[in-house]
Amino acid sequence: MTRLPRALAYASLPLSVLLLIGCGGQGEAADPGEVAARAQRLGIAPEHVYAIEADGFTVARQSVGVYGGDGFSAVYVSRSTGDRIQLRVDRTETTAATCPEQPVGDSSSGGSVTCRKDGDAWYRSSGGHREYAVPKEGHVVLVGAGPGVGRDVLREAALGAHRPTAGELDALLPAGGGGTEPVERGDLPAEGDGAPRDGEGVGG
Repeated sequence: MTRLPRALAYASLPLSVLLLIGCGGQGEAADPGEVAARAQRLGIAPEHVYAIEADGFTVARQSVGVYGGDGFSAVYVSRSTGDRIQLRVDRTETTAATCPEQPVGDSSSGGSVTCRKDGDAWYRSSGGHREYAVPKEGHVVLVGAGPGVGRDVLREAALGAHRPTAGELDALLPAGGGGTEPVERGDLPAEGDGAPRDGEGVGG
């Protein structure tokens, strides 16, 4: 069963608390070795790292993270409207049989899912959420949003999903980790049950 990523929590944050970084859509493709190093540091499979482009939208760095087991998730936000586009890449398969069974976006309402083939992609909707699913070899790219984002915008972003350029990689997965790596605690022993050390003179 696919777990909801930590990144989804950022989709509901106010725009004012999101650190927005430009898409950097122009430039040469990022070095595959660098993509792999940065992605694997966060537990993301390198082949799942994609970037999208949508006019007026920039990636919210805090939203970038693992989706499911080793998938990828990021939220792009419009500076002018606050609308959000969510990019997810997962190790799943979207077919005529599986499409209606897979939830749309982070919806947990259990409502029915409508699927329509649109070229090489699937257009999926449930309640007020819509997304495009673009099957790739071994994974699927999902690009979704609420009713404030037009279907044509979603379609263009989904079909244009690509491996990040060097500039996009710096926005999505900064070389220094971007503060997304867990903080190492010095009071946790390397052996035992993992309980914090409670030395003399600590506590009451």
